[in-house]
Amino acid sequence: MADSSFDIVSKVDRQEVDNALNQASKEVSQRYDFRNVGASISWSGDAIVLVANSAERVLAILDVFETKLIKRGISLKALDTGDKEPKPSGKEYRLTATLKEGLSGENAKKVTKLIRDEGAKGVKTQITGDEVRVTSKSRDDLQGVIALLKAADLDVALQFVNYR
Repeated sequence: MADSSFDIVSKVDRQEVDNALNQASKEVSQRYDFRNVGASISWSGDAIVLVANSAERVLAILDVFETKLIKRGISLKALDTGDKEPKPSGKEYRLTATLKEGLSGENAKKVTKLIRDEGAKGVKTQITGDEVRVTSKSRDDLQGVIALLKAADLDVALQFVNYR
């Protein structure tokens, strides 16, 4: 019998992020507590820039954006805001957030070590670029690996694709 396999990746649907950003921008422009504070959220190249006249307002915009991401099924682990401390820039405060995509070598090694240590014995892992391929003769073992990784508290958003 042929081996079954799946890939572990860390990718973000850019269209869904764009939709969440547009919804957050619309809500920020319409909400009463964001009036006359220069509040905005927008793309700046590959980064997302949040701007307002106080640090508290910037964090409130971030909260609105995170809520929209969650509603669209995007993990907040894919959003990197640095230290979540808005930086003063003239009369306004700015916070720049980026999207984390792809498994770094360090995170891929953490995933493979976790599978090796706590997964079933017949499961093999292989790191290829920014993804990890998991193979086994038993599909039940693969299901167990997926459950194990979902339960693990890793600092990266994981998706499981190409299940065969």
